[in-house]
Amino acid sequence: MIFAYLCAFGAGVQTPCLKQKKHLSVRSIIVAVTLFALTAFQLNAQEAPLRLSLEQAQQMAVERNRTLENASIDIKIAEASKWQAIASMLPQVNASGTYNDMFGYMMNFGGMSIALPSSASLGVTASVALSGAQVLNVAISKISRQMSDITARQTEQTVASQVKTLYYSALVAEQTLDLLKDNLYEVQKLYDFSQQSVDVGASEQVSADQLMVQVASSKTAIKSAENSLEMIYNSLRVQMDLDPDTRIELTDQLDDLLNVDAGLAIMNEQFNLDNNYNYQLLKKNVELARQQVTLNKWSLAPTVSLAYQYSAKVNFGDGMDMTPPNTMNIMLNVPIFSSFSNTKKIQSAKMSYQKQLNTLAETENNLQIQYRQLCYNLQNAYARYLDQKQAVEVNKRVFDNIARKYQQGYSSALEMTNTSTTLINSQSSYVQAILEFVNAQIELENLLNN
Repeated sequence: MIFAYLCAFGAGVQTPCLKQKKHLSVRSIIVAVTLFALTAFQLNAQEAPLRLSLEQAQQMAVERNRTLENASIDIKIAEASKWQAIASMLPQVNASGTYNDMFGYMMNFGGMSIALPSSASLGVTASVALSGAQVLNVAISKISRQMSDITARQTEQTVASQVKTLYYSALVAEQTLDLLKDNLYEVQKLYDFSQQSVDVGASEQVSADQLMVQVASSKTAIKSAENSLEMIYNSLRVQMDLDPDTRIELTDQLDDLLNVDAGLAIMNEQFNLDNNYNYQLLKKNVELARQQVTLNKWSLAPTVSLAYQYSAKVNFGDGMDMTPPNTMNIMLNVPIFSSFSNTKKIQSAKMSYQKQLNTLAETENNLQIQYRQLCYNLQNAYARYLDQKQAVEVNKRVFDNIARKYQQGYSSALEMTNTSTTLINSQSSYVQAILEFVNAQIELENLLNN
């Protein structure tokens, strides 16, 4: 395309014309070249893959995740609610201004006519109200703020764990794809050898056909693995809020990340319930329910309010002014009878508090059982990982041995096909065992949160 532009503009320069037109034509060539260079640069930039380590992927997901952003907003909302509760106990100051026009009205006062002149007034009122309920509202708001903070940290842990699982899944899927391609290469090589033997009359066509079916099956398995890998990458893009067309390249290798000894070592760590986010939230719920009981009890207590008002009045004319400049009001409100409404509220709050205590006790027991089960799952995953690793090594040796025998004419195509299928299944089970071990490790790490 750029060559066509240059030819067209060059032809314009060679044509006899005014000097100004020649200048414009040369400048057009420069502009075209510049635009082409910029376009090529942008295309290269768009095609460059996003290279990410596991830590970088987790950090990007935490920074860009919308759910985590909402959790941070909830913290700010809870903080604002706490300061609203505190502000309700502090003095409130209001100012007001009024203008009154009596239109020359004369008031008859004991046989005397008294004029009520027009006036303007300015008032400033300072008031404060105090009650036990206000103090408890501050405490409740503080608990809500702490719960929002715990939820935000739990959400961050969940996002990081999901990215870690997807990252490992992508690496496992890529390794599966590599194993399938290696297996296809070996089977394809044997098929080519078998077909050559058929062509020279040293073997029957049925043997080559059996291997051809195995080749087709391997290609189908590769296509399925590629689709699965793309689904995993799409899930990663969702977690990191990336454009659907963004190409991702994982820089960490599975062998480098897979630390079996470190995964088994976490089973020796002591399980502290207070480190678990779900348990922390339940304890805050219990504390919140207890405060609600106390808050409802304060509905039976008196409340006190104090207000001071200063008024400045200006009369526009002669007349009587009965407005005092300083006023103070003290009010005590004592509840006497509420038709047992407050009593029932207290009873309901007490029952809710007892429910939270029961839930907390049940959760403590369930978390201990879950800890044992996750340790058991990790042990089983490790044992299966070792078994499948050994099975792959054995089946690979068997496959290589049968392949050599087949080339020498000592084994049949059916044996070759069965051995190839067994190796593929064994390799698939091995990579799945790796993923199961990693998932079991992540679940236990999230429960411990050490």
